[in-house]
Amino acid sequence: MDLPLDKFHDECGVVGVYNHSDAANLTYLGLHALQHRGQEGAGICSSDRRQLYIEKSMGLVADVFSEKRLLRLPGDIAIGHNRYSTAGSSVLKNVQPITVNFSLGPLAIAHNGNLVNANELRDELEANGAIFQSSSDSEVILHLIANSKSGTFYERIVDSLARLRGAYSLLIMSAKELIAVRDPHGFRPLNLGRFDGAHVVASETCAFDLIDAHYVRDIEPGEMVVINESGITSYKPFHSPKKAFCIFEFVYFSRPDSYIFGNQNVNKIRKAFGKRLAKEHPIDADLVIPVPDSGVPAALGYAEESGIPFEFGLIRNHYVGRTFIEPKGAIRHFGVKLKLNPVRQLLEGKKIVVVDDSIVRGTTCKKIVKMLKEGGGAKEVHMRISSPPTIGPCFYGIDTPTRSELIASTHSLREIEKYITADSLKYLNIEGLLGSVTNPENYCTACFDNNYPVMTSEDMAEQMALFKTL
Repeated sequence: MDLPLDKFHDECGVVGVYNHSDAANLTYLGLHALQHRGQEGAGICSSDRRQLYIEKSMGLVADVFSEKRLLRLPGDIAIGHNRYSTAGSSVLKNVQPITVNFSLGPLAIAHNGNLVNANELRDELEANGAIFQSSSDSEVILHLIANSKSGTFYERIVDSLARLRGAYSLLIMSAKELIAVRDPHGFRPLNLGRFDGAHVVASETCAFDLIDAHYVRDIEPGEMVVINESGITSYKPFHSPKKAFCIFEFVYFSRPDSYIFGNQNVNKIRKAFGKRLAKEHPIDADLVIPVPDSGVPAALGYAEESGIPFEFGLIRNHYVGRTFIEPKGAIRHFGVKLKLNPVRQLLEGKKIVVVDDSIVRGTTCKKIVKMLKEGGGAKEVHMRISSPPTIGPCFYGIDTPTRSELIASTHSLREIEKYITADSLKYLNIEGLLGSVTNPENYCTACFDNNYPVMTSEDMAEQMALFKTL
């Protein structure tokens, strides 16, 4: 039995450390802070300036890396990766970092994102004799670098990455240097920090906080940062007419204590979503409660703006694993009840506003509404969602359902409201969403408006054909 709530799945998290004697341990701690970005597998590759050492396995960071295993990762350079399988199956061979030996020496890569032309490039490489060890699109990047005809190592990287379409926040490590690259659109966050004379790179700043590193700046869209004995050198070989930061990083994915996309605090933005939601869709109610944990900041913002008291009316059990044996006797809403339970003393006879970040298929939301009414005794349940209706899948590093599985792409607002049995349902509109962030023109909102910044022609034709049939 699979127990995760009906949410978009996380993408991946990357961490890199250069010039610290405890590089592997620091990378391990950084991955621990980024565990929310991927829970299927974890890996670390280190370098002692002569050769690379790799340790990786399926599972959570703390389960994968024992003290004994970390001792097998010597050196002062390291990169690490938390995986969620956005592309490629969930098996050990797809866990990153991925390593290779080629004419210029050993190389390792850790990739957060998704390439929309990976299959096309893979077919081309295989036709020219390349042999792939995994089904991950990230391995395509290594083969492109190894097969590039350009002269220097850096020229090979630029030549290879120029062929990619889609999202990539990359860490590339040779025996003696660390390279960080972000795609020209800047879909996924990537941050540069400093700690004790060392350089640190991570998907989110919460990884810096755990090791007492301080944030320096974002790796810019289209930028390649080379860190070696000469210091830091920045190149900007990749250009795009438009930035496309993933707005869903603020809606759900990034940790609330992180600062991303120009040093904006995630918690502050989520509270702003809640405040906008209260202005757009007020309701006469007794309590505002969140769906924990993702709905908490927006619910606080909604309560603050509306003046309605905030309470934790749903309690979350954080210690439930990914699977659980369901008893033979039928228990209603068993999967959701393992994770969430209503506080009847707070809810009974009350009109409540329930705030969550999104609705995907609607199945969990329906169970929560019924649980609040039947188990919690709520008189009325009004759902408020701190993002617009999700009508399109993501092709840039988020594991989303197909368009036909997204309830908002196939049902009207009233139909969804009836399906989840809420007394009312309202979403934050896209103007309110973008009005809560700085430089709103720089964001990708394709999952809300079907305006995809980059797609393969095959993907576009398939999605538009499907959309017309819905």
